[in-house]
Amino acid sequence: MDQRNFTYMFYGFAAAWVILAAYVLTLVARERRLAGQVESLKRMLEDREKK
Repeated sequence: MDQRNFTYMFYGFAAAWVILAAYVLTLVARERRLAGQVESLKRMLEDREKK
């Protein structure tokens, strides 16, 4: 096999891993934001029930 093929394969796998890592990081950020919103809603409900 030609050495260029391995180079292109490496770049392809590297790009796939970078895309996958970026996707996972966006999922983590969304989950954290949603968890914060849920906590905020819980606090709002508790404050409303106290009144």
